[in-house]
Amino acid sequence: MDWTQQVVLVTGGTGSFGKKFTEIMLREYHPAKLIVFSRDELKQHEMRVSGFDHPSLRYFIGDVRDQVRLKRAMHGVNIVIHAAALKQVPACEYNPMEAIKTNILGSSNVIEAALDMGVQKVLALSTDKAVNPVNLYGTTKLAAEKLFVQSNAYAAGTQTRFSCVRYGNVVGSRGSVIPIFFKQRDDGKLTVTDMRMTRFWLTLEQGVRFVIRCSEQMLGGEVFVPKIPSTRIIDLAKAIAPGAELEVIGIRPGEKLHEVLIHEDEARSTVELEDMFVVQPTTELWFGRQWQERGKSLPEGFRYASDTNPDWLDMNQIRDLIAPFEIGASEG
Repeated sequence: MDWTQQVVLVTGGTGSFGKKFTEIMLREYHPAKLIVFSRDELKQHEMRVSGFDHPSLRYFIGDVRDQVRLKRAMHGVNIVIHAAALKQVPACEYNPMEAIKTNILGSSNVIEAALDMGVQKVLALSTDKAVNPVNLYGTTKLAAEKLFVQSNAYAAGTQTRFSCVRYGNVVGSRGSVIPIFFKQRDDGKLTVTDMRMTRFWLTLEQGVRFVIRCSEQMLGGEVFVPKIPSTRIIDLAKAIAPGAELEVIGIRPGEKLHEVLIHEDEARSTVELEDMFVVQPTTELWFGRQWQERGKSLPEGFRYASDTNPDWLDMNQIRDLIAPFEIGASEG
């Protein structure tokens, strides 16, 4: 794909993902135009004055809940990266209708606008919490995934295609436990919900580069899942504060002991490649099986979970991963 010929729009463009995506796009891919679509004028102003000011960059104020504004923003757009979401688990539990309006109805609006405006590719960001969800955030992201996959049926006879990327916890992102542990370190006591807990981890840059790569390769209807390492929460705590006391406070509502990126029922229609999995829609006539030729089928009963993952971060790798956030914590 020649990115210099593409007009790209990213929803939620002032968030942590959106900013890193914009940074890498402008530095390495040089799109013809890059539109940052978000609802907060202050964040857009702060983003612009912090160095995100480029001739190809446009800032659009708008909300994914507003389909008319999305259509205006998508005029002439080739590729949409849908990153806008309410993602804080407790906030979604307390404000369920707001989560539904943004994560589900907002996703529907993105789909409708892209179809009406002739966008070629739309790639949505999902999460491991969408697999067998136990909280509202995960449930809304599962619904959004289903919307994006099935909306390819509406795109018959058009150039528009929809796919998803699903990955685990982003190191140091909003709501991450890492900044919390750094704050607690000064008191000599870290709070851990459960000593057995495990999580998938990847860096923000890894997530962005995976999204860019999948947007280049997507055919429409896939859910792309990267192969990423796991870590034990207690190992993370020990890497941040080796001598600190660990206080077990119990699992919070809507929290899992272990996260799953591919469950057993999905595995039957999933193809494994060297560094990722591609979950294919099961029986849709509109979906070709081109991925089948590029990878291999998974064994019966396969489950990609953070506790059974063969790839684990050792203590040195964890320290390397959290090092940038330690600098920020010490400066704060």
